[in-house]
Amino acid sequence: MINYKELGLVNSKELFQKAIVGKYAIPAFNFNNMEQLQAIIMACVETKSPVILQVSSGARKYANQTLLRYMAQGAVEYGKELGFSVPIVLHLDHGDTFELCKSCIEYGFSSVMIDGSHHPYEKNIELTKQVVEYAHKYNVTVEGELGVLSGIEDNVEAAKSIYTQPEQVEDFLKKTNVDSLAISIGTSHGATKFKPEQCTRNADGVLIPPPLRFDILEEIEKRIPGFPIVLHGASSVPAEIVKIINANGGKLKDAVGIPEEQLRRAATSAVCKINIDSDGRLAMTAAVRKVFVDSPGEFDPRKYLGPAREQLKELYKHKIVNVLGSADKA
Repeated sequence: MINYKELGLVNSKELFQKAIVGKYAIPAFNFNNMEQLQAIIMACVETKSPVILQVSSGARKYANQTLLRYMAQGAVEYGKELGFSVPIVLHLDHGDTFELCKSCIEYGFSSVMIDGSHHPYEKNIELTKQVVEYAHKYNVTVEGELGVLSGIEDNVEAAKSIYTQPEQVEDFLKKTNVDSLAISIGTSHGATKFKPEQCTRNADGVLIPPPLRFDILEEIEKRIPGFPIVLHGASSVPAEIVKIINANGGKLKDAVGIPEEQLRRAATSAVCKINIDSDGRLAMTAAVRKVFVDSPGEFDPRKYLGPAREQLKELYKHKIVNVLGSADKA
């Protein structure tokens, strides 16, 4: 059993309370490898932002659970080396079983998500409560979920979106004692979040997605005032990055994300954690593809992963400063 405090990590409790009062959201960035982790820490140190390092079940298998523990510890020390110690949470994204959450806690995670949203309501409560009771013994924070996000990202897949029902949230919190709640108000996993027929097109032919259901968010806030809310599937899928990918051999047709101005509005509410994964994947892919097209003889991974890391850092700095509002909050 490794306690997260031994690794220099923090849980999300205090960070969320500060974010709600300060009307900003903590960035929750997913990572699978060293370059992604370096980019995240550099971006957060340069902007002085707290951060939640997110690891999915698939990423944990890919990177190895033991290596991940030391990568998280290394991230803490790397921040200090860069000149500023930012608060870092290590979080399990979309844990789907008690056993997985338990294992992550034992390997030093400071926060876990138990996603029982694919289960019937009562089963979701039962599973979430089981994880909460175990996690709280070790002061690990727990995120639950009500509602289902559509789309595909890593091991998360759902055919359609089911909006969170505001009338369930009070009962769910009372019976589970979770620390934060992921809700569904129109965000979606992946780089193609909406079908073209769900969108409108502007004068330039660019797809405009349907707006987020802020009415649902506002009703939830009324029912559980001051409680930390989480948005998943909140990548914006920048058109300029998609254009670079497609110009260099990619095939991303009709890729569309959540407009940043809507995410900025959400970040000023009780939404104090916003998950961003696909945008990071797109930024790195664009940089790698461009190197391969511009320098087809290149075979040194540092020569294409280095530019990808830089591109990712700049993207995340933009998100922190202009979308989430978490700059200078560390």
